Amino acid sequence: MFNSLSEKLETAFKQLKGQGRITELNIAATVKEIRRALIDADVNFKIAKEFTDKVKDKALGEKVINAVSPGQLMVKIVKDELAELMGGTESELDIKGTPTVILIAGLQGSGKTTFSGKLANYLKTKKGKSPLLVAADIYRPAAIDQLQVLGSQINVDVYSEPENKDAVLIVQNAIKEAKSKNKNVVIIDTAGRLAVDEVMMKEVANIKAAVNPQEILFVVDSMTGQDAVNTAKAFNDRLDFTGVILTKLDGDTRGGAALSIKYTVQKPVKFVSSGEKMETLDVFYPERMAQRILGMGDITSLVEKAQEQFNEEEARKLEKKIRKNQFDFADFKTQLEQIKKMGNLKDLMGMIPGMGKAIKDVDISDDSFKGVEAIINSMTPFERANPDSIDQKRRARIAKGSGKDISEVNQFMKQFEQMRDMMKMMNKMPMGGRIPGLGRR
Repeated sequence: MFNSLSEKLETAFKQLKGQGRITELNIAATVKEIRRALIDADVNFKIAKEFTDKVKDKALGEKVINAVSPGQLMVKIVKDELAELMGGTESELDIKGTPTVILIAGLQGSGKTTFSGKLANYLKTKKGKSPLLVAADIYRPAAIDQLQVLGSQINVDVYSEPENKDAVLIVQNAIKEAKSKNKNVVIIDTAGRLAVDEVMMKEVANIKAAVNPQEILFVVDSMTGQDAVNTAKAFNDRLDFTGVILTKLDGDTRGGAALSIKYTVQKPVKFVSSGEKMETLDVFYPERMAQRILGMGDITSLVEKAQEQFNEEEARKLEKKIRKNQFDFADFKTQLEQIKKMGNLKDLMGMIPGMGKAIKDVDISDDSFKGVEAIINSMTPFERANPDSIDQKRRARIAKGSGKDISEVNQFMKQFEQMRDMMKMMNKMPMGGRIPGLGRR
């Protein structure tokens, strides 16, 4: 995500490396490179120029203290300005209605239907809501089927009328259904087109007029750059939407849409989405995104994701097992499953400061754990609970059952033993394996 932009900004900051102070001369070269990096990321020239003019003015007005180099100061200024350009602070959903009605709009292929499912899952699992998904795309039968599949995955009801060709009436009936079944959020997945056209705009405007939604969310494919910004403007002029959703952030995102859209339509980005998993939806935090663009990582988001997946009671039980040296393959598999739920592995690693650049050319697949899981799944319950019981005869059977070579099974067993030895050593540490300031881990 944003790899190319991150690299070019890093190159720009090198202009100040070794400089004792900021001058108009050395700042000019840096600002020029920053502007070029933004334009290459598909940011509109006017926005890029206005942004770099602000950076230049701030940089020349700052005094560099002894503990901070000009390069470090410039990184901070750019980070602050990037965060401001993207909205400054996060923007929450308005979910106070009874029911709350959320209208989802956007072009075909932008990820509207998948986002609708993710939003329903987010509101159900994190906000304690009871959502109803509404299939209001009357032109694409596959959209109704897709929403039904997503709804079944997350155990959320889907309202549809496949034979009805009146989208406004479908939505009105859906709201009546929501009230009768005590659903407190209605999420409406509307029709899209390959390009902005009058029929689509009129239909979604009619739905808006009929149900007066609390939120109108415009979904945009972040890989389309400046085109996404132009489409957002066309939709906003007609719908006056309340927020933007950036999808496909796990792809080859240049960054133009994320950086430009708030400036252009003056509406906040509310969520970012990546991948197909229903859990991969995140609140958009401008400052955290700015940090990631500049290669600073995003430890706050990483910790939050971990906290969502790791149950406190289960963590206590696991800690007890580790202290008694009873950590087994069943525990290990549970940990893998929780890590997978946190999202795209490469994206997670990119949240660690300094890791983004290190792994940019490394292919880290979400299937990376499949081989390990196959080995563990080929063990008997007794073997999973008693790792020391697995002799060479058992290993040969496990290799055959998992479709792996015996050497791969041996290597995995060795790595598991090394991990257990490390856990044993941590138990012998002074303070009982506690990290100062964080309590027992």
